[in-house]
Amino acid sequence: MKTKPSIEDLVGLGHTKLGFFREVQVKMGELRKFNRELEHERQHIQTILDGITEIVAVIAPDYRIQSVNHSFFDVYPQKRPVGALCYAIFRDRQEPCEDCVLRQALAQNRVCRQNAIFPVDGHNRHFAITASPMPNSQGLPTDILVVKRDDTLEKQFQAKYYHAEKMATIGRLAAGVAHEINNPLTAIQGFAEGLQRRMAGLSAHIDKDLRSDFEEYLDIIHKECQRCSGIVQSLLTFSPRKNVEYSPIVLNTLVRNVLRILHHQLKPYPDELIDLHLESGLPAVRGNAAELEQVILNLILNALDAIGEKGVISIRTRVKNDQGVVLEVKDNGGGIESEHLPKLFEPFFTTKPVGEGIGIGLSTCYHIIEAHGGNISVESVVNEGARFTVHLPAH
Repeated sequence: MKTKPSIEDLVGLGHTKLGFFREVQVKMGELRKFNRELEHERQHIQTILDGITEIVAVIAPDYRIQSVNHSFFDVYPQKRPVGALCYAIFRDRQEPCEDCVLRQALAQNRVCRQNAIFPVDGHNRHFAITASPMPNSQGLPTDILVVKRDDTLEKQFQAKYYHAEKMATIGRLAAGVAHEINNPLTAIQGFAEGLQRRMAGLSAHIDKDLRSDFEEYLDIIHKECQRCSGIVQSLLTFSPRKNVEYSPIVLNTLVRNVLRILHHQLKPYPDELIDLHLESGLPAVRGNAAELEQVILNLILNALDAIGEKGVISIRTRVKNDQGVVLEVKDNGGGIESEHLPKLFEPFFTTKPVGEGIGIGLSTCYHIIEAHGGNISVESVVNEGARFTVHLPAH
């Protein structure tokens, strides 16, 4: 027979339960406080990460992205990274990269670095990547902290600096070479013209066939001297520019002037060869008309070489965000191989056969546009053509 619990027993049990509940409440309060501190610390760390201008990402060993900072969205605004595979997000690949720096960092359990080029919005960008293992309590790496610094502008500035140094060196060399060639060339041309004048008086005393040979040889000498003189003048464009006069110029006027100069050369081609779109109301640019016409002429002649006997050359001008003007010369020729594009504006680089060019046309264009405070670039797809774009600041 069960005995009823006494009042003392019930009171003791109540105290016990009350003490337990109080202890639970205290623990829950401590836990909530700890969670608030953790959340505050998490937000503090996230704020620090978001303040870093480099891309910061935490990536799991299975290549899935756990978290990123705000700088990620400055470079990849349309992508949703969390939970996605890093090689799909960063390199648009279907499988891990062969030279994966994450894999190296995990395998060696140390910080690993890598320089790489990724396509972003259709343009290649340079990144310096650092991968740091994040160890657990046992010291074993679990996730990888990846920091990606965009070095594209730095690389571009370096390339421009090296190009400027190279151009300065070539300029000094070209000026010396041009001077040394020009003196004997002038003498050869002068004597050839003198012999041509003497031939008129000696024609009655010289055999007809011999006279014909002399006249042919002298004509060849004269033409080749003119060709060499043209090369010398081209070389002189690399020398330091002196007393170059600048004035306000409308780019559309220069384009029309060049097309008038090329009128007879373009006659054998169909009427639809030139697709001309010149935006009206372009702001003036400050520059040298002769030099800028030389740039336009070179770009059109290069496009003419690219299309062969048939094709279309598109010439367009437009305003650039109210800050300058843009000239585009585009052809639908064979295009330029991707490995040639970085070298295209280097002096003496040419893709033409030997004897058909010495590779100073585009480098001269680059030199002139840079001196005008602008820039020139090229885009090309093999078998689809090439597009040269010139940006010039408004006057």
